[in-house]
Amino acid sequence: MPHTYLIALGSNRRHGEHGRPEGVVHAAMEELAALGTVRARSPVIDSAPMGAARRRFANAVAELESDLSPPELLRELKRLERGFGRRPGQAWGDRVLDCDIAAWSGGVWRSRELGIPHAGLAQRDFVLVPACAIAPGWRDPKSGLALRHLQARLTRPQALLRDRTRSDP
Repeated sequence: MPHTYLIALGSNRRHGEHGRPEGVVHAAMEELAALGTVRARSPVIDSAPMGAARRRFANAVAELESDLSPPELLRELKRLERGFGRRPGQAWGDRVLDCDIAAWSGGVWRSRELGIPHAGLAQRDFVLVPACAIAPGWRDPKSGLALRHLQARLTRPQALLRDRTRSDP
């Protein structure tokens, strides 16, 4: 029985064949077709670095229908990352390609190697913005909220702060 996944992709390093990080993300979205049927591809967005990373990221989300189980898909995504030149190294550092299972149609999955939905899903605008472009109604099984609502929660506090700042004398 096929599962549907939201796959988050990111890059902040050039690749010899695919060029700038945006090109890497586009190429990786194409490569996902080897793992199932890509139902939708978000636009690629530009986002600030996190943690030890120093360069800006290109991020996107793809909706993938696949017969692979979550652990099998994770293994294939790690193989894809290595194929693009990712090497083990510092967590949160610069990377040619990062692929994460952000969510799946099966709800919650927990194992030692994998947690779905991704632990940082509700706090990561760089995942929620592209995910909302293709799947705004997907629900986070932990909170029950649609992705568009999670994304609104991230932007609402900033908007309120801007409004307060403007109204201060």
